[in-house]
Amino acid sequence: MANILMVVSAADSLTMKDGSEHPTGYWAEELVESHRVLREAGHTVRIATPGGTKPTVDQVSLAPESAGSPEKAAAFTQYISFIDAELSSPLVLADADISEYDAVVMPGGHGPMADLAFDKDLGRILIAADNDGKIIAPFCHGPAGLLSAETENGDFVFAGRKLTVFTDEEELGGGTGENTPWFVEEVLRNKGAEVESGPAWSSYVVRDRNLISGQNPQSSEDVAKAVLSALAE
Repeated sequence: MANILMVVSAADSLTMKDGSEHPTGYWAEELVESHRVLREAGHTVRIATPGGTKPTVDQVSLAPESAGSPEKAAAFTQYISFIDAELSSPLVLADADISEYDAVVMPGGHGPMADLAFDKDLGRILIAADNDGKIIAPFCHGPAGLLSAETENGDFVFAGRKLTVFTDEEELGGGTGENTPWFVEEVLRNKGAEVESGPAWSSYVVRDRNLISGQNPQSSEDVAKAVLSALAE
């Protein structure tokens, strides 16, 4: 069985274009579904955050209209409670040794835009994981974390790689809208990533060798299943 490092944002707010603070964190469906699928397959999942801070769930993601139904919202809340001990004592990201893990999984929510995108420890981990051909699986806003992976010369490690991410269309239509401080899809494209997109709000997964990415919350389970398939190879 594999050891999987799940890197989760420790941010609880995002500074918007107008300077206001937008409450945020991780998106419930993304953490819950990926963690559940990987754990039920028998793999060990270790949650890590910057500073070892307990991550904050974006409360919007627990609303029935965001979760998809009252039943799903209740199930997400229940699962988060079930793994509260893991969430309350995450690994300090700076202490993570990639040699101990077979894959890095990065769920989103807007939190990664506030911290993971600029986290040098995450950048170190991702560069080492990519050099070793280990699975790297960010989804929704999780690919913002890929931006941390720059060489000493400032080159983006994932330039030229195919991936998907929460699209500008989705951000404008159902995300934080025009007040979004920066758009992850746009920045990844400008950095040289080959961004591919499926229909808005539908599951879409892209694999480029060891890099597996998902477009939105609806892709959470499918990304985890793609990671399982890759681990089985």
